[in-house]
Amino acid sequence: VQLQASGGGLVQAGGSLRLSCAASGRTFSRYAMAWFRQAPGKEREFVAGISRSGGSTAYADSVKGRFTVSRDNAKNTAYLQMNSLKPEDTAVYYCAADNGGSYYSARVPEYDYWGQGTLVTVSS
Repeated sequence: VQLQASGGGLVQAGGSLRLSCAASGRTFSRYAMAWFRQAPGKEREFVAGISRSGGSTAYADSVKGRFTVSRDNAKNTAYLQMNSLKPEDTAVYYCAADNGGSYYSARVPEYDYWGQGTLVTVSS
């Protein structure tokens, strides 16, 4: 499956953005989906994940209550709605797909496919 992330940009603290991850190739609903992010000089970290059906989700503690992950299997797209953004949310955001269904895994090697990343910059 090929993944294309989009929706990043520059936003002021307290603002919102919605990221999209469009999938093509194989059956989207076969894959659990996740969002990771990587800030300059830091390791890639798990942000949120969603199960194949969309019925289960997982979040990093740092984004709970502010970010919402969702998916539309009919449109082959996953989303990350980000509200109340903070400067520390600034990073390149990546979507990832896992054939094994582990939407809650924070381990980068767990995921089989990755999008190219989209930059989110939050100004103070």
